Amino acid sequence: MIIDSHVHFWHYTAAEHGWIPDAWAAIRRDFRPDDLAPELARTGVDGCIAVQASQTLGETRALLDLAGSHAFILGVVGWVPLVAPGLDAALDRLHAHSQGQKLCGVRHIIQSEADEAFMRREDFNRGLRVLTRRGLAYDLLIHERQLPEAITLVDRHPDQTFILDHLAKPRIAAGEREPWATRLRELARRPHVSCKLSGLVTEADVSRWSAQTLRPYIDLALEAFGPSRILFGSDWPVCLVGTSYRQWKDLVDEVLTGLSETERLAILGGNTRRLYLDTREPTQPRSRV
Repeated sequence: MIIDSHVHFWHYTAAEHGWIPDAWAAIRRDFRPDDLAPELARTGVDGCIAVQASQTLGETRALLDLAGSHAFILGVVGWVPLVAPGLDAALDRLHAHSQGQKLCGVRHIIQSEADEAFMRREDFNRGLRVLTRRGLAYDLLIHERQLPEAITLVDRHPDQTFILDHLAKPRIAAGEREPWATRLRELARRPHVSCKLSGLVTEADVSRWSAQTLRPYIDLALEAFGPSRILFGSDWPVCLVGTSYRQWKDLVDEVLTGLSETERLAILGGNTRRLYLDTREPTQPRSRV
């Protein structure tokens, strides 16, 4: 089964999606499951994981509703108030909202936090311990400069499944590989951390990128994490500012041609199923400890 581990759906508003720059005005519109379904069919992708783009419980509930009505949306990585004392109750309500079937992970947009020490906050780390207890994955969305803090963070939570988004956004447009490469290799030494092969076109020059531009970053990630901890993802519709869905999928397929069939299938879907879907919350919320 081929699974795209990273797509977004949204009802566009300027207030909620102010992170979209003027240069990306083409994606300042609604993107719904019906927009993505034909792309998946054309490229042989069987399903996807919907990932939050706004830090609201309303968006998380909306994504769960979309997953409930579209079978190809296999799971949701939503936003929840990780630093709030009411986290358990919020997760219980989301669990009930989707009958415990679709919430498979959580993400907080750490890259936008002004507090450089955000990942060291005790309330944030307390929230991660709740996710560990409930068997929910956590998506790390950070810039490459935040990798040292991320390494410290994941060391505090050896039993938590972490999935790094977009290779920690290396500075591809500037042609820089260090210190990103050294730091990524260090993070990859932690076996409970995996990495999404996604979001790279928008870290390059979207008008002039090529497969050769991206290959050094992709190859390093494959070397560091290995085929058992890399997940195919598109970052659709954000990727559309620089590529088509088919073009990105074709590039990934080309990158993986030297691997065995078992390794290819792991990256293209098996790892996503194992890390997100086979460990989702049980039917009833776990007792609090």
